[in-house]
Amino acid sequence: MLQQIILPKFNSKLEEQLVKLFHELNLPLHFNKTGNKEFTNYQRVSIIILFFKSKKSLRDFVDEINETRWTSWLGLKKEIKKSTLHDWLKLFDLQIIRKICKILSPKKIELTSIDATGIDAWQRSRHYEKRSEEIKKLPPMNYAKATLFIDVKTQIILDFDLVMSKQHDIKIAERIFKRNKIKDVFGLGDKGYDCEYLHETARENGITFYAPVRKMSKLALKNKRPSGKHRRECVNMPEFKGMRSINETTNSVLKRTQIHCLRSKKHFMREREFGWQVILYNLKRKIKVSPKDKTQTFIFWQVQILVFPDRAEIFFSSLLNELSKYFSGLGPIV
Repeated sequence: MLQQIILPKFNSKLEEQLVKLFHELNLPLHFNKTGNKEFTNYQRVSIIILFFKSKKSLRDFVDEINETRWTSWLGLKKEIKKSTLHDWLKLFDLQIIRKICKILSPKKIELTSIDATGIDAWQRSRHYEKRSEEIKKLPPMNYAKATLFIDVKTQIILDFDLVMSKQHDIKIAERIFKRNKIKDVFGLGDKGYDCEYLHETARENGITFYAPVRKMSKLALKNKRPSGKHRRECVNMPEFKGMRSINETTNSVLKRTQIHCLRSKKHFMREREFGWQVILYNLKRKIKVSPKDKTQTFIFWQVQILVFPDRAEIFFSSLLNELSKYFSGLGPIV
């Protein structure tokens, strides 16, 4: 009898994306040639992503991860401690985090968008902040300014920037555009990115950028044309100008579902924390936009032995009954 059993190739969708990510990342299993090799870089990256997904403290996460199936799925040979995970968060710098984001970007990109949003940098309750102001005046809650450069079709974040100071959107967008390696794409932005120099920087790095023209001065209104060649091209925006609002959706989803405030205290750790949140968001988007799971097919041959009675068995049973009559003292023969 032939039986066909279809089993999944991976234990979960997230594990599948983590395996693909680490293979494309080309990181060595261990950074050190000699010394302790209890954990691999694949295990470190996976545990860090699971930590930010859990939204728990270091102590609570370490206590619970050792009781889940992820310890066997990742092949952990030793329990993770709080200090160990804290060292891992310092191990991967922002350069590696940006490299992971580029690997998770889609292969075909046509339309992009850029926008900024604010994230609280203090874990302070706004309810008790209002009540405390009645007694004494508290310092204003500091916030970080995060800028996201996304692919409009898949809503995957291509690049990001996080600052703790008051910087203009144009300066932040200039840094992002100079890091861009994608060519022949369109870009959208709001009126805050209306700058001729930014248009030139975007086109030098392969982005045809469009931003609505700000309210013109009296001299420009008299001539009915803004200054700058690329700004004049943005007077009549293209048909896909409304797709810029998808960036607002990405900002909202990231803040509502993952990170509503930053936990880290130092700026360089805040950048890494936000970077890992972006990686987690991209992994969830990859799972959502990816096709259905592929399955492995295993074929097993099952052999069954069946016994069919015939007349010979009936003959021997009657013979044994006749012999039992002669040996009645010994009882029936079975």
